Amino acid sequence: MITASKHRKLGQQGLTVSPVGLGCMGMSEFYGKHDEKTSLKTLNKAVELGVSFWDSSDIYGPHTNEFLLGRYFAENPGHRDQISLATKFGIVRNNDGEFTGLNGRPEYVKQACDASLKRLGVDHIDLYYQHRMDPNVAIEETVGAMGDLVKAGKVRYLGLSEAGAATLQRAHDTHPISALQSEYSLWSRDIEDDILPKCRELGIGLVAYSPLGRGFLTGAIKNRNDLSSDDWRLNNPRFEEQNFAKNMSMVEQIKQLAESKNCSAAQLALAWIRHRGEDYVSIPGTRQAARLQENADSVAIDLQASDLSDIETILSNNAASGSRYPEAAMAMLGK
Repeated sequence: MITASKHRKLGQQGLTVSPVGLGCMGMSEFYGKHDEKTSLKTLNKAVELGVSFWDSSDIYGPHTNEFLLGRYFAENPGHRDQISLATKFGIVRNNDGEFTGLNGRPEYVKQACDASLKRLGVDHIDLYYQHRMDPNVAIEETVGAMGDLVKAGKVRYLGLSEAGAATLQRAHDTHPISALQSEYSLWSRDIEDDILPKCRELGIGLVAYSPLGRGFLTGAIKNRNDLSSDDWRLNNPRFEEQNFAKNMSMVEQIKQLAESKNCSAAQLALAWIRHRGEDYVSIPGTRQAARLQENADSVAIDLQASDLSDIETILSNNAASGSRYPEAAMAMLGK
């Protein structure tokens, strides 16, 4: 079990969370078939294991992921205070699920928060993120409205997702930012050049999403046929046929190193993030209790300097093939 003594501090404002959290997106959308009954059991398992940092967004579903968590808290009201609950706003989808744009307008920020609170059935959100930056709205306006939510007691701490270094600075100057959520893993390290140094300068913690390479780094995905026809990863560049074999070669080397440490490739990948910074946490997503147990157990894995050096050698020789999103989605990152 992950005890409170192992929790990590995100930002300088008082937020502490479990070093391995739970990304809830796949319980509702994107990664193939899912069912609510299994997801609710996994949420119970998360409480049991001390995986107490849960991540959602109003676009997952859309809305259905927040409704799922709301049902869980309604059925288990005593568990709410044990969970650091994060959700997001800013990417807009219509009722048919179509993506219609970005919205960071102050009035929308407050409407979106109220709607999320209602769906979640809670009186406050522990960590509230802007999911992507709206190029038509100054970040000072958006974060100013988010700060108003903190003053109103509806939100405890603020975060940004996939923000660039300059945006982080301007946002933090407007209201303290506790966390940056960005994709970060053994094969997604582009934020190391300027974004992570800015986080270190400002005292902003990192929440790494897709820390297992959307499942690729676990070694469980052997070929594209392992994914169901409605799995969005089939359209992800790193899962495309021309990139798959090269990326699999990197994973095989990671698996061999993990075996030498008597752990799984997934556990090695999560331990690596934990060793990168004392205020780095990860939110691997899963619908299965067994995978959740595996992820939680990664907290006990200690990597030595020689292990980290071996990982660097593998990565330097086998950089991931393909971008981490299709071109249109890549254009929204690091703004």
